[in-house]
Amino acid sequence: MLTAIFADIHANREALTACLADARRRGAERLVFLGDMVGYGADPGFCVDTVAAEVAAGALAVRGNHDEAVGDLQASMNPDATRAIQWTRGQLDDRQKAFLAALPLTVVEDDVLWTHANGWAPGDWGYVRSEIDAERSLRATPYRLTLCGHTHSPMLYHMAPMRPPVAFLPPRDKPVPLSRTRRWLAVLGAVGQPRDGDPAACYGLLSDSPPELTMARVPYDADAAAARVRAAGLPESLAARLLNGR
Repeated sequence: MLTAIFADIHANREALTACLADARRRGAERLVFLGDMVGYGADPGFCVDTVAAEVAAGALAVRGNHDEAVGDLQASMNPDATRAIQWTRGQLDDRQKAFLAALPLTVVEDDVLWTHANGWAPGDWGYVRSEIDAERSLRATPYRLTLCGHTHSPMLYHMAPMRPPVAFLPPRDKPVPLSRTRRWLAVLGAVGQPRDGDPAACYGLLSDSPPELTMARVPYDADAAAARVRAAGLPESLAARLLNGR
């Protein structure tokens, strides 16, 4: 089975639409959404409704920190994120807010953990940004494969028995074999707000047989997405990020 994995959509209609179309073109049979459907971008209602429809059709989804902040008036974020989430609250109806609030922090399937931030404390929103973070996450769970987002930059970590983890920047659009003799932690890049210097949207394609992961990059109309951010009166920095991937 080929599973398409989307993290950090961040209310970016253009990026989400492009990634879904690309995943279906590549033959994805299943969809997983790793949180942060909202925040930063100008189309939260569209993105929540799109994910909710996919979940109703059998997709999996977990809650991200921006999703949680919609219902948490005490959520602590940087000023731009706070401004965006305050605006987002006014754009969503009760049904959409209830969908986000009901999402689980994690989903476990056999030897796979799906989560937004990490494996050691999914609801504390700590980032996996280094081999130390990856080891902490891997040692906190028994699962062979952990998939998360949150950093907006793709990275892959693998750990052999009795050895420390090794970081590996996966090549663009090329499958990476996931040896069953090692444990793996994959940090998906962002669909809606990449921060690795490449403005193209990023999502993952996970194959069961053979076991391999591809970080797919999808060019999309970032100018249109940025224009929507500006038209909504959101911070200019949020529009600029879409254009420079930083």
